[in-house]
Amino acid sequence: MPRSNAVSKKFPKYIFVVGGVLSGLGKGIVTASIGLLLKSCGYKVNLFKIDPYLNVDAGTMRPAEHGEVFVTDDGGEIDQDLGNYERFLNQSFSKENNLTSGKIFSTIIANERSFKYEGRDVEMIPDVPNEIKRRFYEGENGYDFVVVEVGGTTGDIENLPFLYAAREMGRERQALYVLVSYVPFLRNVGELKTKPTQHAVANLRQAGINPDILITRDEVPLDEPRRETLAKRCFLDDDAVFDDPDLDLIYNLPVNFNKNGLTRKILSKFGLPEKEPDFKEWKSFISGLETAKKEVNIALVGKYVTHGQSSHKDVYVSVLEALKHAASFNKVKVNVVPVDSTELTAEGVSKLKFDGVVIPQGWGSRGTEGKIEAIKFARENKIPYLGLCFGMQMAVIEYARNVCGLTGANSEEADAKTPYPVIHIMPDQKKYLEAHQYGGTIRLGSWPAILKGGSVIEEAYRLEGPPAVASAKAEGQKDVQIEERHRHRYEVNNEFRQKLEAAGLVFSALSPDGKLVEALELPKSVHPFFVGTQFHPEYKSRPLNPHPLFISFVKSCLGNKK
Repeated sequence: MPRSNAVSKKFPKYIFVVGGVLSGLGKGIVTASIGLLLKSCGYKVNLFKIDPYLNVDAGTMRPAEHGEVFVTDDGGEIDQDLGNYERFLNQSFSKENNLTSGKIFSTIIANERSFKYEGRDVEMIPDVPNEIKRRFYEGENGYDFVVVEVGGTTGDIENLPFLYAAREMGRERQALYVLVSYVPFLRNVGELKTKPTQHAVANLRQAGINPDILITRDEVPLDEPRRETLAKRCFLDDDAVFDDPDLDLIYNLPVNFNKNGLTRKILSKFGLPEKEPDFKEWKSFISGLETAKKEVNIALVGKYVTHGQSSHKDVYVSVLEALKHAASFNKVKVNVVPVDSTELTAEGVSKLKFDGVVIPQGWGSRGTEGKIEAIKFARENKIPYLGLCFGMQMAVIEYARNVCGLTGANSEEADAKTPYPVIHIMPDQKKYLEAHQYGGTIRLGSWPAILKGGSVIEEAYRLEGPPAVASAKAEGQKDVQIEERHRHRYEVNNEFRQKLEAAGLVFSALSPDGKLVEALELPKSVHPFFVGTQFHPEYKSRPLNPHPLFISFVKSCLGNKK
């Protein structure tokens, strides 16, 4: 049984997922998979992500180093793993589901300054673990399980306060500890090596935690001799070692875990009756990807698509996954080809052969001209185009330059001296930039938008979107409202809206007060699919609920295929 000193039925059961040997193993996918296993058994599950860095959140981090920043409905800027949580469990989480050292220390210092510790000295132990535990306990209500991913690697000094808190919680709640560890394969000797994982377990035990379950990450499947060695040397049950080799499709992991007995092992550790997860819809989604006969090739044009000699997938992970969700829905295989916008020219883009083009989020001036050339090529050659946030802003610039004749039109972000700032900074954002207040100050989280009747975007939401949109239209409502997530400082400059509209550009979604452009498009009579959104539809796309705009875009790419 999991350790527990004071257990009550009203408290949820905790599962802590920690990492060993090195980072980047996929603890987030393991955590999301465990959450899905339990939710598919009928339990209510909450997930937390711990990031030991001193940043308050992920909002100011370099995308090329840290990967994508995921945004929640309440405006949290969080590590990409929270996006995996939402996609796997098909439920929304809050910024409170992310704990960072910066958040913890900021709260403790603020408490000290306001005399909440009543004059005593404030210490790393017990005050830091206590604040960590307080945040977990505040998120317990209504849940049967709380699964916590502890970022970093065993042996790191950064995550020790979180491990101490996890250790203490094992005496205050029913708790289970899972170690995800790397088992390297030495090709020169043709053998998997278990020693690094043995050292990782030893490091974890020094923090006072004995793992109950070991999940091994490796390039090749773990063989039986190595499994037995790990079980013996790490003081684990024979059936407590589960393998997680590299997979072509991450969505297969929870199915594989269940087949190998992980669900049964977790429930038995907590003394709960055996249950079989209901994977009917999940397997149907996977089948849609694995049995697809038709294919489409989509260019993903951005400045972070490569990292050294490899494709950089972490920066645009939500976009890549949203395309997969829509691909399964449309029973088509989507081949995403990364295109580096910093090296893209008009001559180069004309040689590219794609069924569709996506330009995702971005910042700054680097690579913008390559994106504009890609948009121009897609517009003029009637190739389906989807622009997301920065991709929508670049579409406005391209249209202003090449259709409206506004030579030199640009965004103030890329060129502060442009004669035609068709994209400009939002008025209330100027004060933040002037004060160098960058973190957490941009337009964040879920905001409403009103769809233009009869538009391409309204049709997408009405046919493939939430039932509320379809029912609103059926009931004859003139203005159909949606809610989408945002992350930006710059917007379409209203001074140029009339000129752009007169030239044929349709602003098909606006903020309720009509002041902010939320989406644009070209009519179907002009282009098969040319849509840009200031919001980020990719953040709300999930395997079992693909986003309607991605469904419509992929469908259009399939129809455009030569």
